[in-house]
Amino acid sequence: MQSDIPAITAIYNDVIATTHAIYREDAVDEAERLAWYESKVNDGYPVIVAESDGEILGYGGYGNFRFGEGYKHTVEHSIHIKSSYRRKGVGRAILKELIAIATKEGRHVMVGGIDSGNEGSIKLHEELGFRESARMEEVALKGGELLTLVLMQKILK
Repeated sequence: MQSDIPAITAIYNDVIATTHAIYREDAVDEAERLAWYESKVNDGYPVIVAESDGEILGYGGYGNFRFGEGYKHTVEHSIHIKSSYRRKGVGRAILKELIAIATKEGRHVMVGGIDSGNEGSIKLHEELGFRESARMEEVALKGGELLTLVLMQKILK
C-alpha cells in the first residue's frame, strides 16, 4: 500500500547504508520508492509487507527478470528486512509468500540476485529450494569494494 512507502523507504535506505544487499551508494527519497511501488503494481506484480502491531518489519516483491516476452514466465524477487528483525524468520515468511503468489500466477522460474557475502540469504534460498545458477565475479563496485553477485533460481511447481 502507498501508506507503507515511508517505512519501505527507511528500510531500503538502511540496507543501502549498512549492507551490500543493494548495489547502490546513495539513499533514495520517498518519491523514488513510490515510483518503484507504482511501477510494480501497475505492471501486475506484487509488493508485500510483513508487519507486527502496525510496524513494518520488512517487504518484498518481484518483477521482470529481463525484458522481452520470452522471459514472461520468469521473475526476479527482492526482499529487505528492518535491521532489528533480520535472521528472525521475517525474510523466510516473505519469500515463501512470494513463491506461493508466483506459483499461483503460473510463473515458471523465480530468480534472486544475492551478494556473495550474504551467506544467510544464500542459505535461506537453498533451504527453500533455490540453487545457485551463476556467480558473477566483481560485477559491482560499492564503497570502493568489488562485489560478486550470486544468482539463485527456483523452478516453481
